Amino acid sequence: MNDELIATSKFLSYVLRHNPDALDLQLDPGGWADVDTLISRANARGRSLNRSRIKHLIAEGDKTRFTLSDDESMIRANYGHSIEVDLNLKPTDPPDALYHGTAQSALPSIRSDGLRPQSRQFVHLSPTPDEARSVGQRHGTPVVLSVDALRLHDAGVPLYQSTDTVWLTRRVPARFLQFPEE
Repeated sequence: MNDELIATSKFLSYVLRHNPDALDLQLDPGGWADVDTLISRANARGRSLNRSRIKHLIAEGDKTRFTLSDDESMIRANYGHSIEVDLNLKPTDPPDALYHGTAQSALPSIRSDGLRPQSRQFVHLSPTPDEARSVGQRHGTPVVLSVDALRLHDAGVPLYQSTDTVWLTRRVPARFLQFPEE
């Protein structure tokens, strides 16, 4: 993805996941925003945004961060919200294992408390160790934890598949995690 698309992705992530008030934008309870209003208000604040760029970002994005409604009149972030939204996801039977990428410095806390969503609504899990490592690199020296997803599910903890590369859950107790050898 080129620098312009990365900047657009970061901007849309900020507005649709964390601060719609930055554009005086109203999200419905499911996190959907009107595309025309988003474009108009972004352009009024000096951001170059149009439908073509949004569609290109969604098509080229490696993590399916955003979705357009079927009629392309609405847009929302698929995950990563720090504001309250109801993505209307249904619990999904997970694969045997999922993975979580984090920083080495977070391990003592995770060993003690498990995985918590911090400032987000959900803990994010990845379907492969490589995806998780990519996430963990954003936070420092990456560490990949294996999550016994099937056992977590069997214990009654709902898991939701948001996209092909992102699974969500409210919390993962430490007993469901496999830590790297020290």
